[in-house]
Amino acid sequence: MGPGDKHLQVGCLENAAIRLEYLAEAGPRIFSLQVRGSEENLQGEVPAARFDTHSGVYTLYGGHRLWHSPEAFPRTYVPDDAPPEIETIAEGVRLTQPVEAATGIQKIMEIRLPGQESAVIVDHTLVNAGPWPVELAPWAITLFPLGGVAILPVQPVNVQKDALLPDRPFVLWPYTDIRDARLELNNDLILIRGEAKAPAVKIGYLNRRGWAGYYRGGVFFRKCFDPLVSQSHPDYGCNTECYCKDLFLELETLGPLTRLEPGGSISHSERWDIFSGISYPQTLEGIREMVNALQLD
Repeated sequence: MGPGDKHLQVGCLENAAIRLEYLAEAGPRIFSLQVRGSEENLQGEVPAARFDTHSGVYTLYGGHRLWHSPEAFPRTYVPDDAPPEIETIAEGVRLTQPVEAATGIQKIMEIRLPGQESAVIVDHTLVNAGPWPVELAPWAITLFPLGGVAILPVQPVNVQKDALLPDRPFVLWPYTDIRDARLELNNDLILIRGEAKAPAVKIGYLNRRGWAGYYRGGVFFRKCFDPLVSQSHPDYGCNTECYCKDLFLELETLGPLTRLEPGGSISHSERWDIFSGISYPQTLEGIREMVNALQLD
């Protein structure tokens, strides 16, 4: 199953720089993102990844999706196989999911291509359409094929004589081996290499710089978001997380943890920038040079 599969109905947005496909019969999901002139999908496809839930079979599909955090089974894994309502908006589309019967939550994704830039703006909204308050956070997850490296910026170390309190919490999941060769912690950058290996590795942290990226095959994909560091976030305060196992790597950003009253909503926005023709950074210093050259900070 791929972007052009006759059994998979998609809609398309495109400009002079990029082509984007979203699912028309499930979601809201972005399924494919391509640099013009290339047929390679920058985002990963895993149509065979399916598992049973209390609400039916959940299909992972791949690409980009909207979940609500904190993660819990079965609440987080409500299948999104119903066709979304599709509305044309300025420079893009709005995809509105039917209300999840099991949770009372409705997911809305607005996707826009600003002008002719090699960029995408994705606004994620969760609406509490149920009868009771719900505490949650919007969780934007982009799935990538293996073979690259995730690059997560860390606040620069500023050691002072009176620096008595911690400033960089890192969060590990129970299956994560801190000695995993895919995971590399540095004072300025966290690297997670997209290599097939089990068990999975996942790390999260409070990202103060407001961006995270994935480099693969000469293309650097960057997510930018408002880090909202003064607000409470899920998973011991994480607004950025990265997960890698044997089929794909996921780059994730999260909005603040919010108590939504019935009828209330919360939104979380990402801007994606796609930089093409980037030489492969062979070393940590090379990655630093790439970050500096692209003026990512």
